[in-house]
Amino acid sequence: MSDLNDRALRLAQDIVRLDSRSFVSNIGVADRIEQELSGFEIERLDYTDDSGVVKRALVARRGGPGGIAFSGHMDTVPETGWSDDPWSGRIENGHLHGLGAVDMKGQTAAAVVAAVGLPESVPVALLLTTDEETTKGGARAIAERSELAKGTRAILVVEPTDMAPMRGHRAHIQFTAIASGIQAHSATGRGRNANWDLVPFLAEMREIHHRLLSDPSLQDAAYDPVFSDFNLIIDNHGAAVNVTVPRATATIKFRYSAKIDPDPIAKAVRAAAETAGLALSESWEGRPPELPQGHPFVRLCAEATGASPNVAPYGTDAAELQAIAPCVLLGPGDIAFAHKPQEKVSIAALEAAIPVFQRIAARVAAGEA
Repeated sequence: MSDLNDRALRLAQDIVRLDSRSFVSNIGVADRIEQELSGFEIERLDYTDDSGVVKRALVARRGGPGGIAFSGHMDTVPETGWSDDPWSGRIENGHLHGLGAVDMKGQTAAAVVAAVGLPESVPVALLLTTDEETTKGGARAIAERSELAKGTRAILVVEPTDMAPMRGHRAHIQFTAIASGIQAHSATGRGRNANWDLVPFLAEMREIHHRLLSDPSLQDAAYDPVFSDFNLIIDNHGAAVNVTVPRATATIKFRYSAKIDPDPIAKAVRAAAETAGLALSESWEGRPPELPQGHPFVRLCAEATGASPNVAPYGTDAAELQAIAPCVLLGPGDIAFAHKPQEKVSIAALEAAIPVFQRIAARVAAGEA
């Protein structure tokens, strides 16, 4: 194992072992990564999220502006469904296991080590975010506040794509609809269950979902699947079955590509909420990033990997970071292992990505993108 490979694996194990689910602070992960960045200029962009948790986006640069930036996120989804230790960081059968191993602490470690291992004459930056799995708050902080990110020529978001370049992806709107009732013992008849106010709204949401599945005018043939994600979560906030529910929340994530106009869907959701008497809030991330097939950075990444460029059905920090420079998604690992128990990433794939990242960085610095 080379020094760079050994360093990347140690860093990946260390940060997998640190809990950085999106509802807790990621500063421990940021501090551990910063230990690798001797000789880099550093920006620590701290902010407090809506729950009062302190978060940190980390920007590092060496060699001045004009090069590539590698971007990864430090947060993870919750450990839903795990039966073993989500933060073990164990190595088994050539894979690194643990929450965030493939999404995307392993890739982030590989990108950090690739940047550190470049000749100092090659300009390179790291845009390391948090809250990617929720609000994109870390990427937004970098796009709005970072001085070191200025002058970046291109951004490689190192999400797991099996090293196939993704020239674009969907972005999302999150709708949160809240129904209010009156809490009481359900047998007394003195309460009012908020779920009954939520039901007609949910029926309308089911119709929108069916339209997205069946209406070609709302679909994009470049993507797999062609239809937009319209995923529903319902929360009664811990109410028991013998209690009339005082608060019922329906949260929907609607993902759409650049070809799709989201306004008709947003208007339909608003109308349904108003008719049902629900309080509705919306959270929009940046527009879907999508570069043309012939874009120089897309071509460069395709040549460096020997893989044809494609588009991804999910979303990433590129929705916000595209305000800084053109973005391509490219990283080792299989997205199929993300957001599920027994998450893992191939160590060999992480190692193989490091020289590819470095070749792309050198070509961007030479003005090829």
